[in-house]
Amino acid sequence: MAKAPAQGRTSEPVIPNRERPGEPKRYEASKEELLSFYKEMLLIRRFEEKAGQLYGLGLIGGFCHLYIGQEAVAVGLQSALESGKDSVITGYRDHGHMLAYGIDPKVIMAELTGREAGISRGKGGSMHMFSTEHKFYGGHGIVGAQVSLGAGLAFGHKYSNDGGVCMAYFGDGAANQGQVYESFNMAELWKLPIIFVIENNQYAMGTSVNRASSEDQLYKRGESFRIPGIQVDGMDVLACRGAAETALEWVRAGKGPIILEMKTYRYRGHSMSDPAKYRSRDEVQAVRDKSDPIEGLKRELEAAGVTEADLKTIEQDIRKVVNEAADFAESAPEPNPEELYTDVLVETY
Repeated sequence: MAKAPAQGRTSEPVIPNRERPGEPKRYEASKEELLSFYKEMLLIRRFEEKAGQLYGLGLIGGFCHLYIGQEAVAVGLQSALESGKDSVITGYRDHGHMLAYGIDPKVIMAELTGREAGISRGKGGSMHMFSTEHKFYGGHGIVGAQVSLGAGLAFGHKYSNDGGVCMAYFGDGAANQGQVYESFNMAELWKLPIIFVIENNQYAMGTSVNRASSEDQLYKRGESFRIPGIQVDGMDVLACRGAAETALEWVRAGKGPIILEMKTYRYRGHSMSDPAKYRSRDEVQAVRDKSDPIEGLKRELEAAGVTEADLKTIEQDIRKVVNEAADFAESAPEPNPEELYTDVLVETY
């Protein structure tokens, strides 16, 4: 007598139901591109160091989260975007992303010091900077909130059929927020043109990712929503650019969202008020010695024939730009008190 098949089983072969993107290739940059990446990363590094100094002098108030160590992520990824077409949104560690999208360092620094000439007229400060002209939508102080807003921006791109893609950044800490997964679900259901970028700098605010996340391989977080994920060396600007190329090809083909987990590291504390006692100085120095994104690219440049004298000239030029931005931010006037009542509503009522 034939044995009845087990309940719920089938003899038919399992058909894979998930297409996946190919493995990214490290970007092969020209000498000119290497120089451009180097200048952008160095600008972010020196800008953030200067912001830290101004904070120490009391010229920047409130919270201030520096991007030192993570420069390769924003520069590598955003170098593949089309400015004015693709939109970018991030959390409160946002200065580097704005600089990487070509926004004037003077108006960013002026925003940090709360001046009228700032990109948000001095009312946003470090955490809430916007430039709709550049399609940069913040700077958000609520952890994970930018992910849902990013899904909305991606919906806007799809609805208007403008060909744009949204790049929505969030950190390893925000990766545990519930609204992130609601956004994943909708983004995949509607095949929204969005790249979810997890900047995994290992410590969220102060707790290591493997102590705070039951699944610490964060690129897998979209699996239950059928969103593919890729883990990337976020300390290598060419690996970042290569991953951006792969992600953009996937999203622009109408295949829906994708997740990029960028394994990176911040050298400073979570914010300027964080003494960072949850890790040793030796650990931070070891990362600097082994994986610093700027030093790594400097070696690429030297192999391409760029001399130490050339690099020294670039350093001097960048420091001049940053110092001019700081002087501008210190001398620009503060907003009029009446500005408290503007930009509350979109229309005038």
